[in-house]
Amino acid sequence: MPQYLPVSACNALIRRSIDLRQLYRHAATACEPGLRMVLNDNVHTLDLLIADLQAQLRDRGGRPCRHGSWRGTVRRHLAGWLVRTAARRDSAWIHVLAHDESGLLNRFEQAIAAAPAEAVLVLRRQLPRLRGIHLDMHSLGGTARY
Repeated sequence: MPQYLPVSACNALIRRSIDLRQLYRHAATACEPGLRMVLNDNVHTLDLLIADLQAQLRDRGGRPCRHGSWRGTVRRHLAGWLVRTAARRDSAWIHVLAHDESGLLNRFEQAIAAAPAEAVLVLRRQLPRLRGIHLDMHSLGGTARY
């Protein structure tokens, strides 16, 4: 039994994280300044998470992803197009980002459940970062409804 998360599974998490980071950057360019600051803070958090996962993979002799997926690119452009049609654009961005962030958090939790003990430690170190973003977006989502 391997003691590490398979390279493909780790790269899948990295790709999904990069996709979310790109979506945050795209949203930040279209939002009001106060929200932009929060979104840029979340971009920075994702930068740290991605860099840490890439370094872990590199240390094991693996080749980490440096780019997101084509699906993430399509999703980002589609979300941007749909949000432009919304009456309350900032609120729409918050809900899109909260949904994608929840998906990334779920993927990390699934990877932790299926990973060997050594890999679990690496992935669990990322959970506080992801949960911080999760709380940010869902707090904003709750206030954006009113």
